[in-house]
Amino acid sequence: MGRNGALSNGGPEGESLPEGGVFISPSRGPLSLEGMFEEIMAFVAQAPVERYTLIVGSDSQAREKEISFVTAVVIHRVGKGARYFYQRQIHRPLQSLRQKILYETSLSLGVAARLAARLAVDGRTQLAVEIHLDVGQNGETRGLIRDIVGMVTGSGFGAKIKPEAYGASKVADKYTKS
Repeated sequence: MGRNGALSNGGPEGESLPEGGVFISPSRGPLSLEGMFEEIMAFVAQAPVERYTLIVGSDSQAREKEISFVTAVVIHRVGKGARYFYQRQIHRPLQSLRQKILYETSLSLGVAARLAARLAVDGRTQLAVEIHLDVGQNGETRGLIRDIVGMVTGSGFGAKIKPEAYGASKVADKYTKS
């Protein structure tokens, strides 16, 4: 069992993983955080004058004895396509919806912070990182919006909620079910 009660971070049993764990690219397979960053920068280099958004979003799916958390990273060439990567973690059950949403948000913040730091090292701070949150005005999470959005914006990132939070509600959600 890893930090924060995580049972697995998506890597082979017993394997030492690089900082940030393993990210899966549907087209390139498993990548380290650095490998994913290189893929993102290669995508941007293909059309450097276009506008881009770097999105991080997490979602989860509860099962009988565990929760599957997925964090997605999307590089969106606005109006012209995107590439995405995801990371899965299996975690012990949490006691409440609030805990689950806070944990999803902390996963997204952790990945976003590492990406923002890597962008700063390369002098690419113009590529802003945006966090997509699994909360919205409809449903049980509406009472959490202010706290969760404040947590993200207080950390220096832009925040989107459902229905605009497709990084969490579409991309990450797709991989919580498998």
